[in-house]
Amino acid sequence: MIIKKAILAVLMTAALAGCETQTEGQQRATTGALVGGAGGALVGQAIGGNTKSTVIGAASGALLGAVVGSATTPKRRGEQMCRYQARDGRIYTAPCDDRYYNGDY
Repeated sequence: MIIKKAILAVLMTAALAGCETQTEGQQRATTGALVGGAGGALVGQAIGGNTKSTVIGAASGALLGAVVGSATTPKRRGEQMCRYQARDGRIYTAPCDDRYYNGDY
């Protein structure tokens, strides 16, 4: 029975991880929640041996997996916006250049 649940969890993870309408952060959070939930359910069942501990383990694992998946999403360059001043004195906003990332601003 546990093998069937593990296989189902892996298939669900693979199906949802391929969603192209989500951002990378959303995909990582979703995948983390699914993997964490499946792992938490297995650990909860192994420790408690009843439905209540399985549900608590699944919920805890899903929450932790979503947080870790979201927090480990790498930031891409160009997402930060910087303020610049043109030679004529006007201020404008544009994506930050390498000086921002290198600390030479």
